[in-house]
Amino acid sequence: MATIDDVRALALALPGVEEKVGGHTGEAAWRCNGGQIAWMRGPSQTDLRQLGELGRSWPEGPVLAVRTETVALAGELVAADPRVFFTIPHFAGYPAVLLQLDAIAHDHLGELLADAWLLRAPKAVAQAWLDERGLA
Repeated sequence: MATIDDVRALALALPGVEEKVGGHTGEAAWRCNGGQIAWMRGPSQTDLRQLGELGRSWPEGPVLAVRTETVALAGELVAADPRVFFTIPHFAGYPAVLLQLDAIAHDHLGELLADAWLLRAPKAVAQAWLDERGLA
């Protein structure tokens, strides 16, 4: 089970990540090198209507959107663990997945945030980070 404080700590531990609050949602988002890696995501009225049409509802508790390498990877995450991951029509064709913070393990959240960060981080910074951890 993870919290927004866990997201904040994990994201801000990655080099160059900044937290911004605002945008059209007024919720927290984490950015690196000009692009979002993760953002808190509440439902819009359109989201709620579309989910209702699909016979689904927005989950209870906080929801985080996380950038993925591909749209296919987002779909694989949803298929592998629909208890944690989901998507909505608004995200169709976009490389990101939604996840229920209260259903994801802290370590798994850290991995997802690191993967999202690697997509946005400057190549030299990302390589140094990977080298430090013996992951290169």
